[in-house]
Amino acid sequence: MATKTVIEAVRDAMHEEMSRDQNVLIMGEDIAERGGVFLATDGFIDDFGSARVIDTPLAESSIVGIALGAAVNGLRPIAEIEFADFVWPAMNQIVGEASKVRYGTAGKKYAPMVVRMPYGGGVRGGLYHSQSIDVVFAHQPGLQVVAPATPYDAKGLLKSAIRSNDPVIFLEHKRTYRLVRGEVPDQEYTLPIGVADVKREGSDLTVVAYGLMVHYCLEAANMVAESDGIDAEIVDLRTLSPLDRETILKSVRKTSKALVVQEDSLSYGIGAEVAASIATGAFEDLDAPVARLAGPDLPEMPFSPALEAEYMLSPEKIAAAIRDLAAY
Repeated sequence: MATKTVIEAVRDAMHEEMSRDQNVLIMGEDIAERGGVFLATDGFIDDFGSARVIDTPLAESSIVGIALGAAVNGLRPIAEIEFADFVWPAMNQIVGEASKVRYGTAGKKYAPMVVRMPYGGGVRGGLYHSQSIDVVFAHQPGLQVVAPATPYDAKGLLKSAIRSNDPVIFLEHKRTYRLVRGEVPDQEYTLPIGVADVKREGSDLTVVAYGLMVHYCLEAANMVAESDGIDAEIVDLRTLSPLDRETILKSVRKTSKALVVQEDSLSYGIGAEVAASIATGAFEDLDAPVARLAGPDLPEMPFSPALEAEYMLSPEKIAAAIRDLAAY
């Protein structure tokens, strides 16, 4: 075992897969000589050469479009979008084309490609470097959407994503990159896409989250356990599509109460889908309505530190929501 940060786990996963499979290549802005804005591909150009570590123009539509062409012709490209906020020019390539390859060819063609995107707020990124874009892609059939929270999960899930025969949107919360550390096995391993993980066992209520919010929820759970004696179970979705409803429902049936937490704005989000799944699949087990906690319905996260803190959730805000639900 070795202690790694999330960005180190991501780097290791890509390096191992490129060493294992000559068909894996990486393309994106500033990823070669510079090693990427977050240094996720630092040193890759020396190890794998410019034919497999490709600096692209500042044109997301071409990054994903070329990756899609490579994928349907037998390669396994990893396309990096420097910030998730910049993905919109590539929407047709992802939603209009990549998601439909297998279905549109009756299974004769596949699109084994990964689109990596740093997302999320809390980094003083302002309007164009703080978006949560997860629900847009989770809504589209044909795409797998992965959002790990820990180094262990990031490495195991990214390796599985690279090996998948279908397109994967791989979301990496920027704030976790160097803030979150954890143990990662030295030996080879993968994790299955579509399986949630119980990060903390509990008996009084279930909290469902993903990404950075998993860590905030764990902090909040420890806070309320110490101050109020509330025993909260924390379920980390890890994969947003396909959604692991079985793990969610098993937890809620045990605890009889559910709080769904997301950083993204409240309306029409991942939390709404999780809440609906709980209401449908565990209605008779509930002792309280399903609660949701999320960001405000604003066009974008503000740049001002004070306003960003108001927009973002925190362990304290989550702890308050847990106390309210426990008291219902």
